[in-house]
Amino acid sequence: MSSIIKVNTVQDTDGNNIINENANTITIGASGDTISIPAGATLANSGTATGFASIAWQSSIVTAATHTAAAGQGLWLDTSSNAITLTLPASPSVGDQVIFTDYARNWGTNAITLNLNSEKFQGNATPVPVYDTTGESVDIVYSGSTKGWIPNSDGAVAFETPQTTNTDFLVIAGGGGAGSDRGAGAGAGGYRNSFNSETSGGGGSSETALQLTPGQTYTITVGGGGVGQSANPHSTSATQGISSSISGSGITTITSIGGGYGGQKSPAGPKEGGAGGSGGGGHRDGPGSNAGGAGTSNQGFAGGPSNGAQVGGGGGGAAEAGNTDGGGYGGDGLSSSITGSAVDRGGGGGGHNASPGPNPTPGGTGGGGAGGYDGTPSGAGAGTVNKGAGGGGAGGSGQAGGAGGSGVVILRVATSAYSGTTTGSPTVSTSGSDTIMVFNGNGSYTA
Repeated sequence: MSSIIKVNTVQDTDGNNIINENANTITIGASGDTISIPAGATLANSGTATGFASIAWQSSIVTAATHTAAAGQGLWLDTSSNAITLTLPASPSVGDQVIFTDYARNWGTNAITLNLNSEKFQGNATPVPVYDTTGESVDIVYSGSTKGWIPNSDGAVAFETPQTTNTDFLVIAGGGGAGSDRGAGAGAGGYRNSFNSETSGGGGSSETALQLTPGQTYTITVGGGGVGQSANPHSTSATQGISSSISGSGITTITSIGGGYGGQKSPAGPKEGGAGGSGGGGHRDGPGSNAGGAGTSNQGFAGGPSNGAQVGGGGGGAAEAGNTDGGGYGGDGLSSSITGSAVDRGGGGGGHNASPGPNPTPGGTGGGGAGGYDGTPSGAGAGTVNKGAGGGGAGGSGQAGGAGGSGVVILRVATSAYSGTTTGSPTVSTSGSDTIMVFNGNGSYTA
């Protein structure tokens, strides 16, 4: 059995309306009242709910160069006089909404840049969106910490996220050329690495990966190896290796310095080893000791000094100084798995060693050229190409110094972000979910 009560108005004891019906409109409570829905209750809507909009359009027109938005605001942004940076709400909650629109149709001249206020936009923290379309309106909602702000609607965006791709690199310069006539080993080319926490040369830490912008072209320069000093009459001096680099708009150029030349037979060249990515060893010319050249911080180690008339100094490597493993031994290089398998690169060249020393004097691991031997005069070994290895110092009189090996530049990017646009014919392969580009010569990559 059911009962029916017919009234137009329900009031409290003070005479205030609790429920009032007028024609087809029912009003619950009065102005200033709080309508509470108990926990566990459900407010069901089978019709059309109006008047619940979360956006309150602001009466003031924003013209200042900076402005901070609050959740639930609709903003008129006037860029007639200047661009505007709009800071989004701090510590937003899921469902928070902001709408902003081009009040004076000038965004095409002075754009709107969003300050994300330590949050993300479509899952990316940087770079920030820039809106530059005349007459545009943008509606964004906060989705949570994983993706951050998500557009419900927007038009053309100058820089829509994701705007960069994380790209690891290994950049090795050309190795130096070695000295002739019982000469010194040359230094390896500078060694810089960002992959998987692997170290850089000279005891340096792993570097930060590059953030490449889609559509931007980046220039790859691969340095050649230095020339070894010619045999008597020494008409050609040993030279430093050539630097390798990655350059392009929006990034700080990554440059690895060419390896230092090995100390040379006087009077054609300096007896001391040349400075470089890794330094060249000192020549054994004369009874005294000639110093090795300095390496470059976070790229390579110094070359070893000569030992009187017995040993020419070994060239420095990416992992250790020349002479570390013995008199005249080239410094070892480093191993990297950026291509998917471990490869040693960046070894220093071995220096000349008089009898009864080793025959030949070993170059460092990673392709360092071997040094010549005095007992049965022999020529020097060249540094291995595309490993940035230093050349080996020459054996007896009449022998030329070894040439340095050329460098290499390697990029590794997620296959999902790989553009496939390159010049210079790099070797392209995959490892797991990544694509690897090995540049053995100059070229470019368009992200």
